[in-house]
Amino acid sequence: MRRRLVGSALRRYRENAGYALEDAARVLECDRSKISRIETGQRGIRPRELRELLAEYGVPESEQAALVAIASRGGSHGWWHPYADILPDLDYVIMESAASEIMTYEAQVVPDLLQTDDYARAIAAAEPGYATGEQREDAVTAKAMRRRAVLPGRRLWVILGEGALRQAVGGPGVMAGQISHLVRLIDDLPGLTVQVLPFSAGAHAAAGSASLAILRFPDAPSLGVVRLEALSGGVYLDRPEDVARYIRAFTLLRAAALSASDSARLLSGLRV
Repeated sequence: MRRRLVGSALRRYRENAGYALEDAARVLECDRSKISRIETGQRGIRPRELRELLAEYGVPESEQAALVAIASRGGSHGWWHPYADILPDLDYVIMESAASEIMTYEAQVVPDLLQTDDYARAIAAAEPGYATGEQREDAVTAKAMRRRAVLPGRRLWVILGEGALRQAVGGPGVMAGQISHLVRLIDDLPGLTVQVLPFSAGAHAAAGSASLAILRFPDAPSLGVVRLEALSGGVYLDRPEDVARYIRAFTLLRAAALSASDSARLLSGLRV
């Protein structure tokens, strides 16, 4: 997915600059087919070559940095490397770590980034893809690593379906701890906004989806990706018109949900 995201962005930049595939190939001193495979996501591109092409296309350095971060974060130095076999969608985790803004909607569960270890452990126990207790515990540890890596310094906007607060994941004690944790996060993280979408909201803009996330990247307004949750990973959309459509849907969800202050009061009442 990361290759596809970078490749489609390169194609847009190339076409906007009026370059043909042959012109881009001359920049890298390679054949036309290499550029074609990069743009279709069939192969990756080294950071140096990526910067050369982006500079040739006149892309601002701030946008260059965002694309290079996405393209170059797949090596063995990231925290996620020991958990590559456990994480259901490693590409998403890597892109999430490069994002500056995350917008997410969850209808039935608390999002991974806001889960307590006990809540994450209950989710892992119900996950059919984990065959052993060790795998389940590694999944809990990986979620904790994600929280530490992603929560600070990012804008995170969460729309949480009321069903996620009523589903007794792990039992009453686990849920009480999870709701208390949400209240603490809202108080402690200035970049976090949580809104609850109540049952009384009725039909809404994401009625056909139980889970979606939108990633935006620093200083790159044309770059974004939507992930729709699935049991086998996720379905991705990266065309600008698709990303814009889901951003509009998320804006409608925000309008239908309780305000941030009313949501905080609701959560505080639930933990009593």
